[in-house]
Amino acid sequence: MPRPCLPLADVLRLDRPSDIWFKPALSVVVAVALPNLLLLALGRLDLAVYTMAGSLCALYAHNRPYAARARVLAWVVLGMTGGLAVALVAASLTDSAVVLVTVGALLAAAQKVLCDATRLGPPANVILAFISSASLFLPGTLGQVPGHVALALGAGAWAWLVCMVPGLLRPHGPERRATAHALTLAAAYADQAPADSDSHSHPHSRTAAAAAVHAAWQTVMSAHGDTTRRALERLLVRAEVALAAPAESDPARLRAWARDLRGTAPLPRPDDHLDDDELAGAEAERAVGRAPLRRRLGPLAPIAVRTALGCALAGYASLALGVGRPYWALVTAASLYQANVTLTWNRAVQRVVGNLAGVLVFAALVPLTRVHQVALVLVCLALNFGAEALISRNYWLGSVCVTPMALLITEFAQYQDSGRLITERVVDTLVGAAVGFVAAIAVTNRRAGDRLGHALTAVEEARDRAARLLAAPHPAPAALEQARRGLAAALVDLRATAEAAAGEWWQRALPEERVVTAEQSAHRTLAATVRRQGLHLAPTHARAEDVRR
Repeated sequence: MPRPCLPLADVLRLDRPSDIWFKPALSVVVAVALPNLLLLALGRLDLAVYTMAGSLCALYAHNRPYAARARVLAWVVLGMTGGLAVALVAASLTDSAVVLVTVGALLAAAQKVLCDATRLGPPANVILAFISSASLFLPGTLGQVPGHVALALGAGAWAWLVCMVPGLLRPHGPERRATAHALTLAAAYADQAPADSDSHSHPHSRTAAAAAVHAAWQTVMSAHGDTTRRALERLLVRAEVALAAPAESDPARLRAWARDLRGTAPLPRPDDHLDDDELAGAEAERAVGRAPLRRRLGPLAPIAVRTALGCALAGYASLALGVGRPYWALVTAASLYQANVTLTWNRAVQRVVGNLAGVLVFAALVPLTRVHQVALVLVCLALNFGAEALISRNYWLGSVCVTPMALLITEFAQYQDSGRLITERVVDTLVGAAVGFVAAIAVTNRRAGDRLGHALTAVEEARDRAARLLAAPHPAPAALEQARRGLAAALVDLRATAEAAAGEWWQRALPEERVVTAEQSAHRTLAATVRRQGLHLAPTHARAEDVRR
C-alpha cells in the first residue's frame, strides 16, 4: 500500500483550548509552589529537583471522578517515585553514561506501555520519562537515595491533596463536565446532519462526538453515587440518540442541558419516557469491567520496542557528539511515540518547533531569574501555568513554556552557562527527534492490521447481536440497551483502530471498503434500536420540520 504522507501544513495549527485546561494549570502551580518556597526558605533549593517529581503528579487524572482520581493519582505518585528511585540507585552505582542511557531507555519504554495500557491520559509517559531520565545524571550516593525519594513522596502526597480538594465543592464535577462535553458535540453533529441523510453524514463531526460520548460513559461508569450516575446516564442516552437519529433530536435542548451541567444547578432531568430498565445495559457493562492488564500490554509490544530503541540510540548519539546532558535527547525521543508513524511525525515537528522557540524564551528570561532565587522560583511557576494553559491548543505551543522551565530547573542547584545550555538543548532536540523518528520507521507495527481485523469482527458481531434482538417480537429492554451500548462502543474502537492503522507504514493493504460498509451498516442498526426502544424525542420536543419529513 502507498506510504502515508508526512504533513506539515496542519501540524502546527492551533485548536480550541481544553474545557478544563485551568484545572491542571492551577493544580500544578499550587503543588509546585509550596515545596519550592519551603526549600527556598531553608536555603536548600538544590533539593527542588526531587520534590518536583512528586509535585508534577498534579498534572494527572483531572478528567476522572474523584473516587477514581484518588486511586489513579496514588498509582501515579508511586510510579513517579519508583522511576525516580531506580534512576537514583543506577546513578549511584555506576558512572558509565552508556549504562545510564540504557537504563533510561528501558524505563521510558516501560513507562510508555504502562501509560498506554492503563489509558492514563495526558501528559502520559512524558513527565515520568523526564523525571527518571534527568535523575540518572544527578550526583549522589546510595545512602542519599531514601531521603531524596522521601522528598518526592512528600511532594506527591501534597499534589494528591491539591487535586482532591475541589471535590469538596463539586463532588460530581468531572462526570458532569464529561457529560456536558458529550452533549455539546452531539448537538453540533445533529445540527450538521441533514434530516434526509443517514447517520454516516459528516464523519469527522460524528467521530468526535462519538468519542466524547464514549469517554463520558467511561467517566460516568467509574463514578460513585447511584442517583447522580443514573441521571447522567439518562443524559448520555440522549447524546447517543442524537448520533444515531439526528433528525429526531433537539440540539437546543442538548446544549441547554450541557450549560446546566457546567454550573452548580441541579442535574437536568429529561421529560421523556425513557424507562430506567433500559439503563440496565450500562449496569451490566459496569459489572463486566476492563480486560486484564496483561492482555492490554500485548498489542503494545512494537511501541515498547520503538521507544526503547529510539531512546537508547538518541542518547548514544548525544554522547557521541559530546553533549553533557544526553537525557534531553532521550526524553525528546520518548515524547514522540504516538499511535502510528504519521502521528509520531507530527509530534516530532511540534517538539522541534516548540523547543527551538522555547530556548529563545529561556534566553530572554535568564537575566530576570538571576536577580534572585525568588525570581527563579516565580518564573518557573509562571511557566508551569503557561505550559498547561497552552499545550491543549497544540503540543508545540506548550513546549514553548516547558523548554525554558526544564532549563531553569537545572539552575536550582547552581547557575549554569546559559549559552552552553541552549546549545546542548538544541542539539539534543534535533538528535532526539531525528533518531527517534528513524526508530519509529525501522520498527514496524504489523499488529495494527490485525487489530483492525479484530475491531471489524467485533463491530459485525455486535451489529448481528443487535439485529437479532430487533427481529424478536418482545426483546428485553435491558438486553436491547446493552446491545446498543456495545455496538456504539465497538464503533468508536473501530474508528480509532482504523485511523491508527491508516497512519502506519510497511503493512499490508487495509480493508477500507469493509470498514466503511461496517460503519454504515452499524449506524443504521443503531438508529433502528433507538426507534425500537422509543428513545427518540416526541415531536413537540424535536425539530418540527424534520419530524414532518
